[in-house]
Amino acid sequence: MDAKEVLKAHVLKNTELTDEQFDYFFSLFELRKFKKGQVIISEGSLVDHEYFVIYGCLKSFFINEELKMFILQFAMPTWWASDFEALYNGTKAKIALDCISDAEVLCLSNANREKICREIHSVEHFFRWRTNKGYVASQKRLLSFMNNNVKFRYEELLKLYPELYNMVPKNLIAAYLGVSRETLSRLYHT
Repeated sequence: MDAKEVLKAHVLKNTELTDEQFDYFFSLFELRKFKKGQVIISEGSLVDHEYFVIYGCLKSFFINEELKMFILQFAMPTWWASDFEALYNGTKAKIALDCISDAEVLCLSNANREKICREIHSVEHFFRWRTNKGYVASQKRLLSFMNNNVKFRYEELLKLYPELYNMVPKNLIAAYLGVSRETLSRLYHT
C-alpha cells in the first residue's frame, strides 16, 4: 500500500470521513524519507511536526547527564512519534527522534493539525482517540516498570510486538527496558 492508503486505513478504523474529507486531510501531510540513523528531532530543537510511520522504525529517546540512553518509544508502521510536549507547548525538544532503519513518514505540522481539527470534527475525534490510546499505553508501561521485573517486561514486550525482535537491535531493547545489554542477554539465554 502507498502512504495515502496506509494513513486512510489507519484513520478509518476509528473515524468516518468522506473521500473528499480524507483527500483534504491527506493534502496537509508531507511525505519524507529518512535513512537509517538519520535524526528527525534533536534535543534542544524546536518541534513543529508529528510523524506517522509508513514503513521502517523510529525511536524517541533521551540521554541523561551520565550518557545513559532511555528509549521512550519505538514507532513502527502506523504509529505516531514526536516530542509531543515540545510540539504542543512550543518549547524546545527534550527528547530526540531518529531512525532505527530506513523509514518513510508522513509529517503533519502542528498548525495543520489544529486547522483540520477545527474544520472537520471527525478528524478532531480521531486525534482525541489517538491521544487517549497513547496515554493508556504510557500508563500501562509505567505501571509495568513499577510492578514487574525485567524478565516479565521483556517477555511482555515481545508478546505484544514480536516484530521488534527482528527490527530493533538488542542494545536498544535493553535501553527501552531500562537495563544493560548484558542483563538482557542473560534473560534470553536462561
